[in-house]
Amino acid sequence: MKALVLSGGKGTRLRPITHTSAKQLVPIANKPILFYGLEAIAESGIKEVGIVVGETALEIKNAVGNGQKWGLKITYIVQESPLGLAHAVKISENFLKNDEFVMYLGDNLLRDGISQFVQEFKKKKADAQILLAKVSNPAQFGVAELSKGKVVQLEEKPKKPKSNLALVGVYMFNSKIFKAIQHIKPSKREELEITDAIQYLIDQKYNVIPHIVNGWWKDTGKLEDLLEANRLVLDSCKQNILGSMDKESKIEGKVILEEGAKIINSIIRGPAIIGQNSSIKNSYVGPFTSIYHHSILDNSEIEHSIVLEYSMVQNIKRISDSLIGQNATVIQSPSKPSAYRIMIGDSSRIEIP
Repeated sequence: MKALVLSGGKGTRLRPITHTSAKQLVPIANKPILFYGLEAIAESGIKEVGIVVGETALEIKNAVGNGQKWGLKITYIVQESPLGLAHAVKISENFLKNDEFVMYLGDNLLRDGISQFVQEFKKKKADAQILLAKVSNPAQFGVAELSKGKVVQLEEKPKKPKSNLALVGVYMFNSKIFKAIQHIKPSKREELEITDAIQYLIDQKYNVIPHIVNGWWKDTGKLEDLLEANRLVLDSCKQNILGSMDKESKIEGKVILEEGAKIINSIIRGPAIIGQNSSIKNSYVGPFTSIYHHSILDNSEIEHSIVLEYSMVQNIKRISDSLIGQNATVIQSPSKPSAYRIMIGDSSRIEIP
C-alpha cells in the first residue's frame, strides 16, 4: 500500500501567512502540520509516499527531504495548477500504479492516526473508504449522507446539508478510482472533485465504506482551526525542560522548553512550548501558546497563540488568539489597549498604539 499526500493549494484562508510560506508547514506545537501526517503514515506501516506539490514545492522539498527521518521513500509529483483533489490523484497514476493507497490532505490532523483505518480497508477489501466526522458547520465541507450504515450520496459544500457528517481529509482507494475520475467533469469551480469521483463509485455499486472518526480531527485551513489544533496537541504533551530558567521565573503545568530556550524573570503557564534558542524575558506566556525557534518575547504577555520563527514581540500588554508569522516584529507605541487579535505575515512589523 502507498500513500498520496496533497501539499499543493494556495492556502487563501490563511493569508497573509501563506503569501510567503506553505500552509502545510505552519507549526502546531512547534512541529509543521505536514509532519504529523507523515508520522501517521509511517506508523501505519506504509513506506512509499508521493507528495503532490504546487507553487510551494521547493519549500516542501526542503522541509521533508527524501523522507528518511520517518523511514519513508518520498516521490514528489508536481501539480501545475490546483485543479482539484481528483486531479491530483489523476496525475499521480504513474506513481500509484495498481496499488491500494491512502490519500492524505497535508493540512489535516487526526488525533489517533490512520493505522486502524488502513487495517479496516484491507480487511473489508473495499474499493474506497471515507472517513467522516460530526461537525457543527457541514456546509463548509464535503458532506456524506448515510442510509443503514452505507454511503448514499456525497455533496461538496452543500447549501442545505443532508447530514452533519463531514468528509475528513483522509481517504482509502484502490485503482478503480482512476476509472471514476475518467468519468467526471470539472465542477462549477473548475476543479475535478474527489466527491464526484467517489459518487461515481457509489452509483456504479462499488464497495464504498464509511468510518466515523471518534477522536478529534482538524482541518487547519483557518486561523481558528490552527489555534484549536495547537490547543489540542499541547494539551496532550508532557512536560520536558531542556532549556534554562533563572530563579525569578516560574513554570506551571505542562510546559516544553526546547534546547537553548531561555526563561528570564517570566512565568510560563502550560500547556505551552518554547522553541529552540528562543528567549522569554520579563514576560508571561499563557496556556495553549507555541513559540517557535529563535524568537524573542520581551516585557509582554501572550496566550492561546502561535508565534513563528525569528520573530519578536516587545512591550505588548496582551496578545491572544493570534498567529504571528516568521521574522515578524510586534512592538508597542505610547498608549496601551488591553488586548489585541493579530494575524500578520512573514517579515512584517506592527506598532501597537
